[in-house]
Amino acid sequence: MSDSQPQQPFHPPHSGRGEDGGHGPAHGSCPSPSQGHAQGPSRGRSHLPAHEHGRHPDRGRAAAGEATTLLLAGARLTDGRTVDVRLSGGRIQAVGTAGSLPAPALSRVDLGGYLLLPAPAEPHAHGDTALTADGEGPVSYTPDEVQRRATEAALLQLGHGATAVRSHVRIGDVHGLGPMEAVLQARRSLRGLTDLTTVAVPRLLTGVAGADGLAMLRDAVKMGASVIGGCPDLDPDPTGFLEAVLELAAEHGCPVDLHTDGDDPGRLARLAAMAGGLRPGVSIGPCGGLSRLPLDVAARAADQLAAAGVRVTCLPQGDCAALERRGLRTAPVRLLRASGVRVTAGSGALRDAGNPVGRGDPLEAAYLLASQGGLRAGEAYESVSAAAREAMGLPEVRVEAGFPAELLAVRGDRLSGVLSLAYSRIVIHRGRVVARTSAVREYCDSAVAVALDLPRQGRTEPGP
Repeated sequence: MSDSQPQQPFHPPHSGRGEDGGHGPAHGSCPSPSQGHAQGPSRGRSHLPAHEHGRHPDRGRAAAGEATTLLLAGARLTDGRTVDVRLSGGRIQAVGTAGSLPAPALSRVDLGGYLLLPAPAEPHAHGDTALTADGEGPVSYTPDEVQRRATEAALLQLGHGATAVRSHVRIGDVHGLGPMEAVLQARRSLRGLTDLTTVAVPRLLTGVAGADGLAMLRDAVKMGASVIGGCPDLDPDPTGFLEAVLELAAEHGCPVDLHTDGDDPGRLARLAAMAGGLRPGVSIGPCGGLSRLPLDVAARAADQLAAAGVRVTCLPQGDCAALERRGLRTAPVRLLRASGVRVTAGSGALRDAGNPVGRGDPLEAAYLLASQGGLRAGEAYESVSAAAREAMGLPEVRVEAGFPAELLAVRGDRLSGVLSLAYSRIVIHRGRVVARTSAVREYCDSAVAVALDLPRQGRTEPGP
């Protein structure tokens, strides 16, 4: 099975509490482990390590990471150090030199040859429409189908390293609140594996037609949508749309995350003026239209967004179906960063009407920002990790004692190499390994391969 597909069957974990709190999954609720290795550099298998399935049965009913101590041994950090990292209670308990932090053998993961990083997060997904590009006939929006798609997409992104996902969900029209209810159910079923939050996305909020949309938006927030979204560009009254969103967000204390192409500097100026005082904050994206504006106009708009504290989420891997496609240029990330705008990067459409392909891979987004956006490797990775987590209201993660154990180990020794060839990965959420992708590269036994000592990953014994 390709590493781009979550494993089947998947048995959703059970939660003992409601939407805003609760425990991790019971033992045995994670995807089944795969056997063996995939051949070639572009294929792998995503599975859980053996020690996760060998835990004492009495511990299986505890919250994920609640009482388990896990040692990550021999990990390389971006500063070049090789360290051991001990995790407990969902947090990093200690970081020490290699060999200085003993732990029971069954609670040890050997990270020799891996670079250990704060886990990325996905700030702009569309779980309700994901994985629909290859279907025949109209897309089904039955609750079961939407929940299945949202769950599968979140697991795919988890396998790539994203331990938190913000999913924009369309509400209204003929489907009403059904998709939102289904994605919220996916969120509950995934508790302990990944943190899935939802953005309610109405189409219209002004005029007679918008009255129903506004009422439905209020209901979506009451149901459990934690972020208010939408696309002012598509409303006949963009300013009125924004006013309605900001008023409701202020009333409920919700963040705002809006779709906009960003090609209208006057509209961006009004947005910045109106959104500046809102806490916990406003994000907009994908803002590809900013790249089509004259440089001085775009710079002025960036300054206004920075002054208002508005974040920008770009989509370097493609567009999303929420906007009319006017070009696939990515937001000018260097210009925005130079003005002080906090820039994050998301995956956007995932094999749906907005993008027939798509990997949902935050490391690919960082790679594109480095290769095409002009960012250094560290800056590019920050856009999918620290900046993304901040935009999503998540706690900061560092590979230091006391910080949340949200980590990603990728085979490689430098960040630039990891962003280039990130095949083998180990994903840690709330202090336990929740996904593992292993890839093996082998070359035939030729004189050239032997003479050049070409690198191999994985097994060293002769192949079959």
